[in-house]
Amino acid sequence: MNTIFLLIIILLSAGFLFDLVLDTINLAHIQPDLPEILKDKYDSVAYGKSQSYLKEHGRFGILVSVLSFAAVFTMFLAGGFTWLNTFVYTLTHSPIWAALLFFGILGLLADLAGIPFELHSTFVIEEKFGFNKTTPKTFITDKLKSWLLALIIGLPLLALITWLYTLTGKWFWLLTWAIISIFSLLMSFFYSTLIVPLFNKQVPLEAGELRSSIEKMCKNAGFQLSRIYIINGSKRSTKANAYFAGFGSKRRIVLYDTLVNDMTIPQILAVLAHEIGHYKKKHIIGTMILSIAQSGILLFLFSLVVGNPALAKALNIGEPNFHISILVFGILYSPISMITGLFFNYLSRRFEYQADAFAGKLLLKKELGDALINLSEKNLSNLTPHPAYVFTHYSHPPLIQRLQKLN
Repeated sequence: MNTIFLLIIILLSAGFLFDLVLDTINLAHIQPDLPEILKDKYDSVAYGKSQSYLKEHGRFGILVSVLSFAAVFTMFLAGGFTWLNTFVYTLTHSPIWAALLFFGILGLLADLAGIPFELHSTFVIEEKFGFNKTTPKTFITDKLKSWLLALIIGLPLLALITWLYTLTGKWFWLLTWAIISIFSLLMSFFYSTLIVPLFNKQVPLEAGELRSSIEKMCKNAGFQLSRIYIINGSKRSTKANAYFAGFGSKRRIVLYDTLVNDMTIPQILAVLAHEIGHYKKKHIIGTMILSIAQSGILLFLFSLVVGNPALAKALNIGEPNFHISILVFGILYSPISMITGLFFNYLSRRFEYQADAFAGKLLLKKELGDALINLSEKNLSNLTPHPAYVFTHYSHPPLIQRLQKLN
């Protein structure tokens, strides 16, 4: 067992045990009593239901993570990745096709293996607690569409990056960084108009009291917006949401129909004011710039080790190749990935507070607080997550902290 292989096993195990401990203490931190700050504002029946939902959902999540770890761990120990690499080279000698076949087969097998767990989560747990609206037909068509997108977008992008590596060697990272950056920008501009319609129907918000109120609020906020859409989120779940998409002439606010049905107009305005706050505070652009910088650092570090014979030797492969380098580097990079993930989550939580404050300055402080409570009740959110779990995994602050900060 060489040093790099041993390091892979250690990092895999350490990452799994770290997440397992966090999941366990977070599950144990669920409080049976409604927090004092919410006793006159939160439905006690919804709180009791949320405890049951969080426990069942959390235990199932731990089971899935244990089985996922066992599968990946076994693939490394039993030489599954080595066998797959040998197999794809019996089909082709092209490094591009080898990479496509390697990750295509891995991705398909992983997705197929995950279907029973998705079915249980959707049609058993989510159904039990009144969230699920997904029909078997929708589940199947969603799966087929996601595979189609992987074929149309994912595999060609991988082929292009592999080709650049074969063409330019270790300098491929600069061209790849440029391509990924441009792709990310294009997706930000056109995701809502090209990708979302494949899965959901979006219709412009009709003229009426809600649209007039939104337009008036946008004017008060100094925010020009004419694209306001309703999305049929109830096609899959009763959970509510809203989001801001696009830039310039392509920017739009999208409201889930469940949000419109479950909230009052002042509460909806407060949620939208929060989303506008992200735009006005330049959170979206800032996050995108940081994300592009992160991908550049990642690609540069990868360029330092790609094709290194030591990576191939770790999996008992004779000649180093591009896809095995990606696989091994992905594991070795995980400690850095965790640190950057902590930073981005911390930054995101700060942005959420700032967007809340922006909505409060529009005289929507109480309405936003009511809307956050409403969303938490409807979505059966965890009101008492463990601080360590929040620090590690939460991109949004917990409800109680948001209310305290807002007030």
